[in-house]
Amino acid sequence: MAEKGIITRVHTSPLALDAAEWNALLAHQAHATPFMRHEYLAAVHTSGAAVPATGWHPHYVTLEQEGHLIAACPLYLKEHSYGEYVFDWAWARAYQEHGLRYYPKALMAVPFTPVPGARLLARDEAARTALLRAVVAWCEEQSLSSLHLLFGSDADMAACKSVGLMQRTTVQFHWKNRAPGGGKFHDFDHFLGALTQDKRKKIRQEQRRVRDAGVRFRWALGSNISAADWDFFYRCYERTYLEHGNPPYLSRPFFERMAQDMPGAWLLFIAEREGKAIASSLIAVSAYPSSAGGQNDLDFSPPTAYGRYWGALERVDSLHFDACYYQPLAWCIAHGFAAFEGGAQGEHKMARALMPVATHSAHWLAHPAFADAVEHFLEREDAGVAAYLEELEGRTPFRTATQRAANP
Repeated sequence: MAEKGIITRVHTSPLALDAAEWNALLAHQAHATPFMRHEYLAAVHTSGAAVPATGWHPHYVTLEQEGHLIAACPLYLKEHSYGEYVFDWAWARAYQEHGLRYYPKALMAVPFTPVPGARLLARDEAARTALLRAVVAWCEEQSLSSLHLLFGSDADMAACKSVGLMQRTTVQFHWKNRAPGGGKFHDFDHFLGALTQDKRKKIRQEQRRVRDAGVRFRWALGSNISAADWDFFYRCYERTYLEHGNPPYLSRPFFERMAQDMPGAWLLFIAEREGKAIASSLIAVSAYPSSAGGQNDLDFSPPTAYGRYWGALERVDSLHFDACYYQPLAWCIAHGFAAFEGGAQGEHKMARALMPVATHSAHWLAHPAFADAVEHFLEREDAGVAAYLEELEGRTPFRTATQRAANP
């Protein structure tokens, strides 16, 4: 459809979109991440992870004006709520109990990736709002039950508010490279010195257990991650999923595409004992450190690392914490990264100095009575989340100014 010279198109595959145009829009977003790059979304599709056969039906929406892409977003029709990390199972059950159809629903999100960032890619605020209005109108035309935008940016949430979507707050845990008194941490010991004695002692004990077990780490970045390293990582990743009774969401072909199309976005830690690799942790990075050599175009600001995937072939006490938190944090400090995002949920991450942050989603429900009920629920839930965040802030692992003054 066309309105004021703007043409709305719906594409049933991300491969139908021009990668350069999509990425050019992404480059202009205030909160961009590597996971919204066309290469990442295409890999999720071509590897078979988010396709109709798995209950993910792509319907990417674009706005064009005078032949140029001015806004775009990933949109999926979902037959379930798996792989989302913002839970609406209770809403689906309520619909079912009242004889109403909840699925398929519409979802604006990066599949299997609970990383906050821009979802509504647009050249400006007006285009962003127009895109969201077009998506809502399309959902109404398709008689869908609902629309959900997950882990959106501040600009996304502002557009959602203007269009009338309900907003929901959840909690994640992120680390900031922010030393007491200003500036960044000089090294890992400097970071540990900012923690309370009990937290500092616990981290040192956990790292000592790993070292005493004879485990050492090496890391590889970008094109320096060998094919053998990728193969070993996937063995670990798949093993961990299977041990929990589920096949992994992402297949080996997905990671092959990452190695080929987005190598500079990945940092791999491998734990070795007596020369044998036993575990690995894969981290995404939004920038490619100049000290590593090479060059790429993934330099989103500020430089951020994202904890993503882990797996082990052998069990070693505290190895998970070292591979997934301490080694990446030390690396971030050494390379001047501003933040490390630890992924969905996980209050235990506070003991590793990842602090609580609010993350946001937005929701539209077609049924007026259910929309009213959900809105009242979200008001109560939001008050509870606010109280939870305040309570967590009071349990900071960092030393207070008084403690630092008494024992600098």
